[in-house]
Amino acid sequence: MPERENLQPIPKFDSEDEEREFWATHDSTDHVDWSRAKPKTFSRLKPTTQTISLRLPESLLEHLKMLANKRDVPYQSLLKVFLAERVEQELRNLG
Repeated sequence: MPERENLQPIPKFDSEDEEREFWATHDSTDHVDWSRAKPKTFSRLKPTTQTISLRLPESLLEHLKMLANKRDVPYQSLLKVFLAERVEQELRNLG
């Protein structure tokens, strides 16, 4: 595949904020020949998480803790598994 000519160099950035601001206002195709890109898996990256506040009935929380204890896992982890499974099921049902 022929290389694209006249690609502009990617500047050096002093911070992630500076880089974020740059890419928000510049087109990457002016700096990168995407025709030469190859797929890459970053298996060690952790997904970005966001802390939320969630109010649950006490009885539901106690049942969740009981189930988690029987599985020897933290109840927050079990809640994430249950939630992820249900969301996936609902998305499949949507078609």
